[in-house]
Amino acid sequence: MRCPHCKDEVLISLEYEKVEVDYCTACKGVWLDSGELELLIGNEEATVKFLTIGSPAQAPKGEKHRKCPECLARMTKESTTTDPAIIFDHCPQGDGLWFDAGELATILNHAEETLGQSEVSTFLKDVFGQSKQES
Repeated sequence: MRCPHCKDEVLISLEYEKVEVDYCTACKGVWLDSGELELLIGNEEATVKFLTIGSPAQAPKGEKHRKCPECLARMTKESTTTDPAIIFDHCPQGDGLWFDAGELATILNHAEETLGQSEVSTFLKDVFGQSKQES
């Protein structure tokens, strides 16, 4: 599977506790298949609420819309209403979600503050916690 940001880079798969995360070593982005964020957070209802309380978002200046690495459909930009807001890419076919560098860690931090800590999210925050400024 190719990185939707870099296009030529191949995503590597990491698996931990039944959750497989696809990761780009070049841009540090993360692809989660449908349902995997719910597994990471450990609460499906809270995850759905978190992802649907936002609104459609504009791509940041200079960023083109990305294609889903699964079905190649043009993904939509969505935003959470959390502080800070997180803009993520969502496959319109429901294949999954794309997070740029540091965004997954921000989501997992928010989930930890709201729902408590989980072993899987703690592990992944350590792995993917690098911010955009550090990349």
